[in-house]
Parts: sequence; structure tokens; C-alpha cells
Amino acid sequence: MKPIAARPAAWIVAASLLLLAANLRPLFPSTAILLPELTEALGLTGAQAGYLTTLPVLCMGLFAPLAPRLAQRTGIERTLLLVLALITLGTALRGTLGVAGLFLGTGLAGAGIALGNVLLPSLVKRDFSDRAALMTGLYTMSLVGGAALAAATTLPFTQAMGGRWDLGLALWAAPGMVALAAWAPIALRAPGHSTGGRHILPVEGLRRDRLAWAVTLFMGLQSALAYCVLGWMAPMLRDRGLDGTEAGLVTSLSILIQVAACLLTPMAASRCRDQRGLAVILAAAATLALIGMILGPSWAIWPLAVVQGIGQGGLFALALMLIVLRSGDAHVAAHLSSMAQTTGYVLATSGPLLVGVLHDWSGNFRASTGLLAALGLGTALAGWRAGRAALVHATVIRGRADRADAGTD
Repeated sequence: MKPIAARPAAWIVAASLLLLAANLRPLFPSTAILLPELTEALGLTGAQAGYLTTLPVLCMGLFAPLAPRLAQRTGIERTLLLVLALITLGTALRGTLGVAGLFLGTGLAGAGIALGNVLLPSLVKRDFSDRAALMTGLYTMSLVGGAALAAATTLPFTQAMGGRWDLGLALWAAPGMVALAAWAPIALRAPGHSTGGRHILPVEGLRRDRLAWAVTLFMGLQSALAYCVLGWMAPMLRDRGLDGTEAGLVTSLSILIQVAACLLTPMAASRCRDQRGLAVILAAAATLALIGMILGPSWAIWPLAVVQGIGQGGLFALALMLIVLRSGDAHVAAHLSSMAQTTGYVLATSGPLLVGVLHDWSGNFRASTGLLAALGLGTALAGWRAGRAALVHATVIRGRADRADAGTD
């Protein structure tokens, strides 16, 4: 099968992929920036607010294992069409049916995001293998850009609508509808029957590989830190005295800086002999800057947001890039992505949930700085192990008699 990157319509597929990626993160900051309004309007407790910020991350861990199985049956393209349908429906539901609609919609969108997270690295490995660093950078940039746009515009839009938080949440179903229209022709033209070139084959031995577990821990720990930022940075800043609009702008700045980091980090990583030092530097930048935004002087919040964005965006892009770099082919990449994001995102739920619990217990966010430091240290250690130049050991199951090693150490 000729790679998409070599076909004349490659730019259409690439552009549609970037539009799809832009829908994988607005769920998080759009909820976080309106959390005080949601708490007041719906009577949410501190624990319920913590569950709300944790729920999509938990769904991402629980539903990630389904992605390779769905792709085996229907192909990556059609599974990604389902991804967009779930995200669009779930995002729209958040603004209806009160508390029930808020949690149900968040869960549905989280399930869609889980499937999309797993399959995008595999699609890049399969169809853009000669441009993996560029495409990884572009789609992570698009993904983070969607989050930045949501952080900057959700509250102003809500205020312009007379404080209608339900409209502020439902707004983010509109980009999903646009992405559905763009991706549907690609998905419907893709083969619907099982063919090894277009569908994901099963693998064995991956969970016995130490390098695969290092990649998984790196993904999980940096995700825990990232979702503390997405779920709690705006409330942290409002707790420090910033008004809702300024808190949203600072959060948006941090995420916008992540866009540039997401583009540049995969290119830098692909040129390094290994990625160990890069992982440690990025983990230190993301963690220390976030702690500084909580404990440091008010004048330092804006510059620290820039440093935090560089570190956090770089960590996310590096985590996705390591899935590609440590995999021998697209089949292994899909299963390593599933493993890293299943276990990783279940682990990541601890971050935003514990921040909420600690805030409830202490009445402020200073109590969470120890937790953030521990997450940063763990991310650095896992990144040092996952960053070494090697491939994971896994065997692609192509048939009873046709088995080939997909990676060597």
C-alpha cells in the first residue's frame, strides 16, 4: 500500500488530521476556566469539581485499549470518524441536563479523546514515516492550539452570552462538526474490510518489555502534570487574586507557548543520539515553573507561564515522539500507544484528583506543591529510562505461520 504521504492528496489528509487533532483538548480548559461558575450554578462540591476534572482523564485510560481492536475491525480512518462523533456529541451534552449532562457529556468526549490519542501516532508511523518528526510536531501543535483557543475564548464568550455557561461549554462542539465534515470523505473512502496494510494487527510480548514500561510511565507522569495544568491552572491563578479573564489569558499563554514547543521538540528529539537529557530538562522546566506560579511573586506569573509552556509542551510532544521512535512499525506503535495511554492516563488521574482533594483539605493550592514536585521528579526519571536509543521488543502476529519481529533491543 502506497503511503498517504506519497500520494497527491497527502496535504488534504494531513490538513484533516490536524483539524481532528485540534478537537482533542478543548474539553479540558473550557471546563477548567468555568469551574467557579459551574460550582456556583450547579452546587458542585470540591470533591465533585475534582471528579469532573479527573473524569475525562480516567476515560482516556479506560477506553484506550479499545482503539487497536476497533482499528483491527474497521480501520484507523473509520475509527477516527467515531472519535469525532463521540467528542462532538459529548461536548454538546455538557451544556444540557444539568449535572447529569455535564458528567455524561464529559465521559463521552473523554472516550472519544482516548481513541484518538492512541491512533494518531500509529497513523503518523504508517503514512508519514519519512516525515514522522514534522507530522508529530504539527499534530501536537494543532492539539495544543485547540486547548489554547478554548482557554482564551471560553470565558469571554460566556460573558458575551449573558453568563450562559451552558453555551460556553457547548460552543466547543462546533469545531467537532467541522472536523467531522472534513474527515468523513477520507474515512468512507478507506477500505472497510480487514487488510494488513490498512488495519492494525495484534502483537505479543510488549508488556514484558522494560523499555515499553518506561515509555508508559513517562507518558503517565507527564500527563498527570499536564492535566493538573489544564484542570487547575486557571483556578490556581484565580485563587491568587487574578480575575477570571486574566487567569484565562495566562493559561492560554502557557498553552500557546506549548504550541511552539510541540512543533520544535520532535525535530530536536529526532536529531539527538538519545532523548534522555531532553526529557530531564523539560521535566524540570515544567515542574519548577508551575510551583513558582503558586508560591512565587505575582509579577513572575506571566514569565513563569512561558517557561511552564515550554516544558509542558515539550514533554507532551516528546512522549508521543518516543512512541514512534521506540516502535518498529505502525502495528507496534498502535499497541505501544494503547499501552502507554491506558496505563498512563489511569495513572494521570491521580494528579488533578489529588490537587482537588488537597485544596479541599487546606483551602489553598500551596499544599499541592509537594505533589507537583513528586510528579516532576518521577517524570524526569522515567524520561531518562525511556529516552535511550532502542526499540521495544514485540512480535507482530501476521498469521499462524507468518510472524515477524517488530523490534529489537
